[in-house]
Amino acid sequence: MVIDFRAYTFRPGGVPTFLELAEREGVPTQKRHLGNFIGMFRTEFGDINQVIHMWGYESVAERERRRALCAADPAFQAYGKKARELIVAQEVRLLVPTAFSPDLGKL
Repeated sequence: MVIDFRAYTFRPGGVPTFLELAEREGVPTQKRHLGNFIGMFRTEFGDINQVIHMWGYESVAERERRRALCAADPAFQAYGKKARELIVAQEVRLLVPTAFSPDLGKL
């Protein structure tokens, strides 16, 4: 499994607006295409204007295939346009588990 880790930073006060938009429009569309939604998290300490979400994939190839399907969906395109207006910075990482990491498919 690989994990697509995404951290988005928003203008002060923008997190609640983004979370409402993500819950209503983004995550339902993404779940249809991307599959294994690990979770979306807001930061309690540190950069409180940041939201992190993670998606699991069997492989890099599966991630590419599923993300292409999602990107082609008009509902996701509309959501992305709204979300981009709120985002100040973005960090994307592809995490590869160590041999002794737990199997996230069983969580």
